[in-house]
Amino acid sequence: MPGTREHQIEAFTEDPATELSEMAIRLNRFNELGIVMQPNDVLDDLATDMAERAGFFYAMVNGFGEEQTFLGLHNPPRESGLPVVGRTMSRNHGYCPEVVERKRGLPLPDVAASPRFQSNHVVDAIGIESYFGSPIIDAATGLVLVTVCIIDPEPRTLRDADRLQGIVRDSTRAAADVLKIRTPAS
Repeated sequence: MPGTREHQIEAFTEDPATELSEMAIRLNRFNELGIVMQPNDVLDDLATDMAERAGFFYAMVNGFGEEQTFLGLHNPPRESGLPVVGRTMSRNHGYCPEVVERKRGLPLPDVAASPRFQSNHVVDAIGIESYFGSPIIDAATGLVLVTVCIIDPEPRTLRDADRLQGIVRDSTRAAADVLKIRTPAS
């Protein structure tokens, strides 16, 4: 597991007023779509399928409300000795906030190879070395409502990055269908 490294991703956005405004729009949109910020068995199964296809220990379908809520979650088996993550996390932690802000996928096959991304709360807490994430953008608001990601304590090769990001993209489309979020591409 990595030691303590300087945190480089602290704020969700540069403008707190914009962040709060967008969060209010997201919460309203979740309400309109009937999306409840709680575990969803179908999305848990989707996360497990994604993790198994990728060969990763963790996978999430992550709703961005007042905090990040893992609507779908796959954790490593307890006997692996790896940390088990809970269902919620601060909006500012991890790499998914970056996906929300940039509104496009973020493949990080080797987190340590990228100075900008090599340290944040999640990396330091559970030793993440690879991350692949993708947004679900709501066509009605233009905002990212949900992210879908896989994370693992082992780095991956650049050669495998396209395959892994493809698994996440496929799962993103499936999660959007389950949640009935119409995306710009649908």
